[in-house]
Amino acid sequence: MPERATIQEILNRFLVADGLDYRRRKVCGNLQACRTERLGGLQLRCDQCDTEQRWYHSCRDRHCPQCQNRATQAWCERQHSQMLPVTYYHLVFTLPHELNGWVQLHPREIHRLLFQSVWSTLSAFGRDPKRLGGELGMTAVLHTWGQTLTQHVHLHCLVPGGALRKDGEWAPSKGNYLFPVRALSVRFRGYMVAALRQAIDRGELSRVTHPGEVDRVLDDLMQVSWNVYTKACLNHGGTVVDYLGRYTHRIAITNRRILGVDDDEVRFTYKDYRTEQRKVMTLTGQEFVRRFLQHILPKGLMRVRHYGFLANRCRRRKLDLIRVALKAPVPRAPAVPPAADPPHYPCPKCRAGQLHVVAEIPKAVSPFPFQERRC
Repeated sequence: MPERATIQEILNRFLVADGLDYRRRKVCGNLQACRTERLGGLQLRCDQCDTEQRWYHSCRDRHCPQCQNRATQAWCERQHSQMLPVTYYHLVFTLPHELNGWVQLHPREIHRLLFQSVWSTLSAFGRDPKRLGGELGMTAVLHTWGQTLTQHVHLHCLVPGGALRKDGEWAPSKGNYLFPVRALSVRFRGYMVAALRQAIDRGELSRVTHPGEVDRVLDDLMQVSWNVYTKACLNHGGTVVDYLGRYTHRIAITNRRILGVDDDEVRFTYKDYRTEQRKVMTLTGQEFVRRFLQHILPKGLMRVRHYGFLANRCRRRKLDLIRVALKAPVPRAPAVPPAADPPHYPCPKCRAGQLHVVAEIPKAVSPFPFQERRC
C-alpha cells in the first residue's frame, strides 16, 4: 500500500522560496526538516533480534501536522479537568472576508483586535444586569482557514453557561443559546469597526495606504450583517474541547486529508457544510502551497487565549468559588506521569524485543534547505 502524501512532500516539490518573508521561510524549513536527517535523531537496536533503526527528531513547530500530539493531548486534558457541571456554549465569531487583505498586511494587530472585540462583546452581555449580571469565562481559539484552505478568519469560543456575580453567587444561563445572535452580531460589528478606526488613528495599520480605502471598507462593513454562530453543547462540552484541541498546535489541514500528489496537482478532501458531504478538491501544487502559507502566524502570536474567570491569573481561585456556589466536587487534576526510564520501544520486526537507544545521530550542519539572514 503506497504511503500517504504529506505536507512535507508537497513543500519539497512545489515550494518556491524566492519572495517569501523570513518567518515563512523559517516555518517551511522546519516542516521540511521534520523527522529527517537534517534534525538528527537516535540510533536504536533491538535487544532480541539486533535489528537497528534510525528515528529522527521532530521539528516541534506549531504549524507542523506531524508534531505535538502530546502537547495537544495535554491541553485537552487540562481543559477537561477544569470544566464545570454546567451547560457550555460554542460560539463562532467570523471576520468579514473584506478584511482579509488587511489581515495579511497586519496579522498581529488584526488578530489582537479580533480577540479584544469578541471578549468585549461577550463581557458586556454577561455583565448586563438584565441578562446574567456577572463575569463570564471564555476560552477562544483562533482559526484562519476554511475547509478548502481559503482565508476564513474566525474565533471559536467555548463559554460556560453562566456568570460569577460579585457576591459569589452563580447566575446560570437558560435556553439553547447564550445570548441573542442578532444582538451579538451588531455589538461585535460595532466594537471591531471602532477598534480598527482607533488602530488606524494610532498608526498601527500603516500598510493600509490606498486613498480612501479605510473609510470605504469600514463604512460598507457597517451596512452588512456579521456572522455569529452559537449553540448549546449540553453534555457535549468535552467534545468541543477535543475538536478545538485538534488545531491548538497545528494549522489548516492534516496529512490524513491529503489523497495524493501528481506531477503538478494536489488532491485533498474537504467537508461541504452546505450539503454536509465530504468532497474532493484538486489544486495545482503552487496554489495549494500559496493557500497553506496564508495561515502561518507571526512568531509569538497566541492562538489560544482565556478570559474572565478562566483567565490564567485568577482561574483556580474563581473556579473554586463557582464550584462552592454550585455545590460541585473538585475534579481530580490530570495525572502527572512518573519519571521515565531510558526510552525503549517495541521492535516492529520481531515484536518480542525492545528497541533501545545505542547512539545519537548528530543533526546536519545546516538543518534547513535554505537559510536567510534576518534584515
